[in-house]
Amino acid sequence: MTLRAALLAVALCVVVPTRATVLRAQTPAEHIAEGVSERNTNPAGALKHFEAALAADSNNYDALIKAADAAVEAGQLLSRDQAARTAMYKRAEQYARHAVQVNPNDAEGHFQLARAIGRNAQTMGSRDRVKYAGEVRAHALEALRLNPRHDGALHVMGEWNAEVMRLSGIARFMAKNFLGGKIFDSANWDDAQRYLEEAVQIAPTRLTHRIDLAQVYADRGNKAKAREEIDYILHAPNTEASDPMFKREATDLLAKVR
Repeated sequence: MTLRAALLAVALCVVVPTRATVLRAQTPAEHIAEGVSERNTNPAGALKHFEAALAADSNNYDALIKAADAAVEAGQLLSRDQAARTAMYKRAEQYARHAVQVNPNDAEGHFQLARAIGRNAQTMGSRDRVKYAGEVRAHALEALRLNPRHDGALHVMGEWNAEVMRLSGIARFMAKNFLGGKIFDSANWDDAQRYLEEAVQIAPTRLTHRIDLAQVYADRGNKAKAREEIDYILHAPNTEASDPMFKREATDLLAKVR
C-alpha cells in the first residue's frame, strides 16, 4: 500500500463515524405528546407511545391515565375479535388501577378506572358483573366528588343506572338477593337521564354521550328526544375513531324509534 493510500484509509476511518446520525431517545413527555396527537384517529398507535413513556417511568401518572383511555378506545374498535378486545380492556384496567395508586386525589384516574372496569365487566358472567358494578359506581362517584363537572364520570353514572334498569325484574331480584348487589336499589331512570344530560351539556360534541342519552330516551318512550340526539349524531363530523361506530348505532336506533 502506498503512503497516499494508507493516509486515505486512515482518514475514512475517522470521517465515516462522525457523519453517522446520532439518534436521541425520546423523553416520556415527547412520547405522551405524540400519543395525544394520535389518540382521536389511531388509539392503538397512541397506546404504544403512552406505553413507551411508561417503559421509561412506570409511575408517570399522565401516561397511565392516557394509556388506560387509549386502551379502552382501541378495545371498542375490536368488536370482531372478542379475545383481543377483552385483553385490551384488561390492559386499560391495569393502567387505571396503577394510576389511582399513584395519585388517588385526581378525578381522571378514578374515572378511567370506573370506565375500564365497566368495559371489562361486560366480558364476564353475571356474578362477576354484579361484583364489579359496585366498584364502577364507587370510582365514578369519587371522580365526581373531586370534579363535579367531569363529563366522563357523569356518563358512567348515567349508563350505570340505565344498565341496571334494563335488567329484567327477575335478574335484578337475583342480583340483589343472591349475588350481593343490593346497591342496585339505588338505580333509577331519572338519574340515568339526568347524568347523561349533564354530560352532553358539558361536552356537547362528544358522540359517545349523545348515543347513550338517545338510548335512554328511547327506553323511556321519549321518541322525539331520542330522534333529536340521533339527528345530531348522524350530521356531526367524526372527531374520534369510535364516532363511525356510534353513527351506526344511531342508525340502528333510529329504525326503532320511528
